[in-house]
Amino acid sequence: MSDTIWDEHYRKLENMYHGKAPINGFFKPTIRISRMEAEVEIPVREDFFHAARSVHGSVYFKALDDAAFFAANSIVTEVFVLTLTFQLQLTRAIKDGFMTARGKVLQNLGNQIIAESVLYDSRGKEAARGSGVFVKSKMPLSPEIGYVLNRPDESER
Repeated sequence: MSDTIWDEHYRKLENMYHGKAPINGFFKPTIRISRMEAEVEIPVREDFFHAARSVHGSVYFKALDDAAFFAANSIVTEVFVLTLTFQLQLTRAIKDGFMTARGKVLQNLGNQIIAESVLYDSRGKEAARGSGVFVKSKMPLSPEIGYVLNRPDESER
C-alpha cells in the first residue's frame, strides 16, 4: 500500500477513537497514530484520583492499552483488533499535568500482534509500562464504527 493509503488508515483510526468511543468523552484523550506506533495523551484531573491524591491505576491501564491497541491496529486495515491479554507495571504516581502513553508493535505473528506501551508523566518520567497480545476480530473497520476520514462534528463546521 502507498504512504497515502496508510496515512488515511491512521487518520480514520484516530477519528474512530475520538468519534465513536463514548468513554473518551470522560477521559478527553488525544491520539496520534503512525505505522506500528501510537501515542495517547490524557490531561490529569482530580476526578481520576484515588484516596492518596494521585491518578488511579485504571486510568494508567486505559492510556497504556489504548496506545498499544492502536499501534497494533495501525497494521491491520480490514478489521478492528481486540485486546486478548494485557499486563502492566505501575512505577510512579502521577498527580498533575498530563500523562502520555507511547505504544509500539513488537511482533506481528499474523493472527496475533504483540505490542507494548510506556506511560510518562508531564516531566517525561516513566510512570508505568505494559504489554499485550492483540487479535483480529470479525468486525470490519467501517463508517458504522466511526472509521471515516473526517469526524462527523468536523463536517458540520
